[in-house]
Amino acid sequence: MRYQITGKQIDIGEALQTHVKNELGTVLEKYAFRPTDATITFSKSAHEYICEVTVHLSTGLTSSAKDKATEIYAAFDGVSEKVDKQLRRYKRRLKDHHKDRAEPVELFGAASYILAGEAESHDDEPDSLQPIIVAEMETQIPSLTVGEAVMQMELAGAPVLVFRNEKKDGVNVVYRRDDGNIGWIDP
Repeated sequence: MRYQITGKQIDIGEALQTHVKNELGTVLEKYAFRPTDATITFSKSAHEYICEVTVHLSTGLTSSAKDKATEIYAAFDGVSEKVDKQLRRYKRRLKDHHKDRAEPVELFGAASYILAGEAESHDDEPDSLQPIIVAEMETQIPSLTVGEAVMQMELAGAPVLVFRNEKKDGVNVVYRRDDGNIGWIDP
């Protein structure tokens, strides 16, 4: 497994890197997953340290968590507990479905755009109704079942997930509704 441990404008010492590798390795071994890589980023905001972890599993699913604390080790320990909880739930769902994905998730490339927000002055009419594109990026769309898409959305802590439905071979969307339930769009 590859670890990428970085600090945004703070120095990450060898002791912290060793602690991160040992603790995260223990969490991942507990659930017998085959993680491919983990990205751990530390930063500081005022008096608090922020730790963000993203773990990519060989099945194609991704687990991510974020926590903050006044001490850097406490921030990582909080994130480690969140990742542990996510992976425990994921494994339980796999057991409940009695289905284990034999092949990795297939990914398809797609264009992703960031559009400019509304202008600060609401008095002026815009010259055009076309949105201004701020950035263009490449993104990946996974090929999943609806259940796996809901799992992936919850693992990533995302409000919405676009995926290619394996059963119907079309693009679908799952999202978290305001009432707490999950919505599914199948065009």
